[in-house]
Amino acid sequence: MKTPLYLSRPAVTSALGDGLSAHINYLLQPGAASPLTVSDAFVAGKSLAFGAVNQELRPFPQGLSESFRSRNNQLLWHALAQIEDDIAAAKQRFGADRIAVVMGTSTSGADENIPLFRQAVEQGAWAGAAFKQPQQLMSAPADFVAEVYGLHNLCYGVSTACTSGARALISAARLLRAGLCDAVVCGGVDTLSPLTINGFASLEVLSGGIANPFSTHRDGINIGEGAAAFLLTREADFGDSLPFTGYGASSDAYHMSSPRPDGLGAIAAFRAALHHADVEAGDIGWINLHGTGTRHNDSMESTAVAEVFGSDTPCTSTKPFTGHTLGAAGAVEAALLWGMVSRRDNPEGRLPPQAWDGVRDESLPSIRLTDADSRWPDGRRIGASSSFAFGGSNAVLIIGE
Repeated sequence: MKTPLYLSRPAVTSALGDGLSAHINYLLQPGAASPLTVSDAFVAGKSLAFGAVNQELRPFPQGLSESFRSRNNQLLWHALAQIEDDIAAAKQRFGADRIAVVMGTSTSGADENIPLFRQAVEQGAWAGAAFKQPQQLMSAPADFVAEVYGLHNLCYGVSTACTSGARALISAARLLRAGLCDAVVCGGVDTLSPLTINGFASLEVLSGGIANPFSTHRDGINIGEGAAAFLLTREADFGDSLPFTGYGASSDAYHMSSPRPDGLGAIAAFRAALHHADVEAGDIGWINLHGTGTRHNDSMESTAVAEVFGSDTPCTSTKPFTGHTLGAAGAVEAALLWGMVSRRDNPEGRLPPQAWDGVRDESLPSIRLTDADSRWPDGRRIGASSSFAFGGSNAVLIIGE
């Protein structure tokens, strides 16, 4: 029999602010002005919209080693303040040696080495500038969490591009089911990086405005930054929690940067998640789509959703509000799904309206994008969150009552 698992109320920080309530309230009642920030600081000659966290971040603890100091870790540290009571309670109940850490990221702290990279380009020499290797390791966020909270179980990072945060939650679930720990601090974090942003610019997939998912006028993504974290346990009575009902993943290895057009990898991940959760496609009341707003992703994803769910399941891409937070996206969007499922946070059962121009791309399979009148169906709330990444990595999470 499958061991039930429970996700704590998440910590989440993004362009929408701090905390789950701020995110859910904005998504259900979007403001007239976009929460994204227009900046010309990243791509030469272009002003683009980004999901920037503009607030001052929580200072690191005094005495923290330089090897853990990066903006990526600081954003995660800032968000983790929201679940520190849960982490402390878990240490009290289970002990520090029974709490694992699994964190996803794609940028980690690579930006801390930009001065070195700039010197190498401008002066043709590497000597004389510090190389901060520990900060840019993909395990750095997980190592940092274990260090600051004194956790001594398994600790590792997941870096599978835009599925990193989702796959961190899947890895955490597997550790618990294997009996290797009693709780896991898990999630994802990524910060705005000129290295990553200019990589996407070279692929010509950055939107000139605000992302417009599934529209005939869509022209690309907005890069964002964010962090989200959960405490995952086997304990139904541990704080404010919801069942982590199921998950599925696949790797179709179709292309380094383009999704498989027929959506077979995504279809496999959706079906694996449904099977693992022991639910039918018709039981899913809402899907938080990957929905990047690129030509290829939206074509592939609508194909997969239509194949598995038909055209009646409400779907939304929340990326026009947060930007695409890359390695954090799977965790951030799982947090948004958690909040929409929660009757405490969403007592009226509303679903977030899709932010777009409303001009459907008729070449795409028909899926049911949400509007201002969309609601959870009556009965049990069960939702899915999909994430897809470079290299054909696909992940789907299911959270429900």
